[in-house]
Amino acid sequence: MFPANSVQHNRPVRFYFRQEICEIIPSHTTQTVLQFLRESCRATGTKEGCGEGDCGACTVVIGKLDEQNQLHLEAVNACIQFLPTLDGCALFTIEDLQNLSDDLHPIQHAMITAHGSQCGFCTPGIIMSLWAMYENSASCPNEEQILDALSGNLCRCTGYRPIIDAVKLAYESPRVTFDKAKIIDALQCLQALPSLVLMVKDQQFFIPKTLEALAELYKTYPNARLLSGSTDIGLWVTKQHRQLDNLIFINHILALKTINNTADYVEIGAGVSLQDAFTALIAQNSGWQELARRFASKQIKNAGTLGGNIANGSPIGDSMPALIAQSAKLVLRCGEQVRKLALDEFYIAYQKNALQPSEFITAIQVPNHQNLPDELSYFATYKVAKRFDADISAVCGAYFVKLDKQNKVSEIRIVYGGMAEIPKRAKHLEAALHNQEWLEANIDNALSKIEQDFSPLTDGRASEHYRLLVAKNLLKRFYFESQVIVGTTNEPKLIRLTQIA
Repeated sequence: MFPANSVQHNRPVRFYFRQEICEIIPSHTTQTVLQFLRESCRATGTKEGCGEGDCGACTVVIGKLDEQNQLHLEAVNACIQFLPTLDGCALFTIEDLQNLSDDLHPIQHAMITAHGSQCGFCTPGIIMSLWAMYENSASCPNEEQILDALSGNLCRCTGYRPIIDAVKLAYESPRVTFDKAKIIDALQCLQALPSLVLMVKDQQFFIPKTLEALAELYKTYPNARLLSGSTDIGLWVTKQHRQLDNLIFINHILALKTINNTADYVEIGAGVSLQDAFTALIAQNSGWQELARRFASKQIKNAGTLGGNIANGSPIGDSMPALIAQSAKLVLRCGEQVRKLALDEFYIAYQKNALQPSEFITAIQVPNHQNLPDELSYFATYKVAKRFDADISAVCGAYFVKLDKQNKVSEIRIVYGGMAEIPKRAKHLEAALHNQEWLEANIDNALSKIEQDFSPLTDGRASEHYRLLVAKNLLKRFYFESQVIVGTTNEPKLIRLTQIA
């Protein structure tokens, strides 16, 4: 299963915590980091709010080594992260800030001075999100970046204005950093540890380090659950109370965390975080920008992966419509066998996909749609939800159109999430627009075809009528935005509703 001498059975989970390497045997393999902190360590600064990664009260910071062996800090939700996933990492909580700076951190001082805290329940999580941003940004971020950093931290008291003021105030104070050398040395030692096989109460938790080991392990345990960001699977445990017997954690496999750019496509490893994946996709095409901002909170994008979002196959998973619109392909592996499959063919039915037993996603290839001299192409994706930040879509629409020199549609893909049991193309609508001139009148004439493609349900997020109306209007929005000459003053700009209110 693993190469000889490369695995250690039932060793403790080892991670850097409270200024030393900590060794822990979890009470069960799905014990969360939050449970460990509050119940085992009595570290009650980290709060339990929603238990599903929505409110941010449980935010902690995870430290990892980047490609240059430098310490990189990421805010994540402790309530849905399983304790064994900390193996080889560093964990920081609100209690650590004083230990790192010998006093209140400038973020903490500024929160007091600017009256950024009232009831205080959400404050530790907010401070940890801001501390991660502070450590990763030498100069003060702009207000939009601050809001994005706080997108996963809900606060009912302050209205966020004093919190934003506190960030600016903290950056005006003398900068406080901490000695990272000791932590880097500890993480380098932890990286050299053998792969972990942990068994607790008949539950097994595997951490392979190579693709070959993962492929062999998955063939041995075809019913095991692959785990990466835990942003979905964590809820199965905390909310559905499901028993997960065998878990294979893939985040230590470097081959799954690479991004490769070629002349034809950008290839994103299945283990690349959503944050890094969106950065690569935006660099390829600016049409990803709105979705990247609104996809999820910073904590979820730090932990979750693009491969995980695809594999879980939720009908309201926001990455899939956009990837299908861009003709993305999946690289799949089973044992030594590798094949490619169009993402458009991956989803079969609700929560069912085309993966064979023991087959898994290794990468996603997103084509570079380069225009020929007589062609123009446009791509955009939009999300409609009740909240601007950290909310599930009522409808997510993604659109790609290529026009010939006569302004006729030579290629078009219209894809929706939230409209069916799977992310799905509007093929009747596409057919009605294909070879037609790209004009508002032709779009208006074709819009009724969408009702042949979808019969959306009515639920707490939206009614059937609302979803159909939104889907039609999003296509019209895409048309109007495709008419704008990039670089003019008429270029559309995304505006937060809070800026209008």
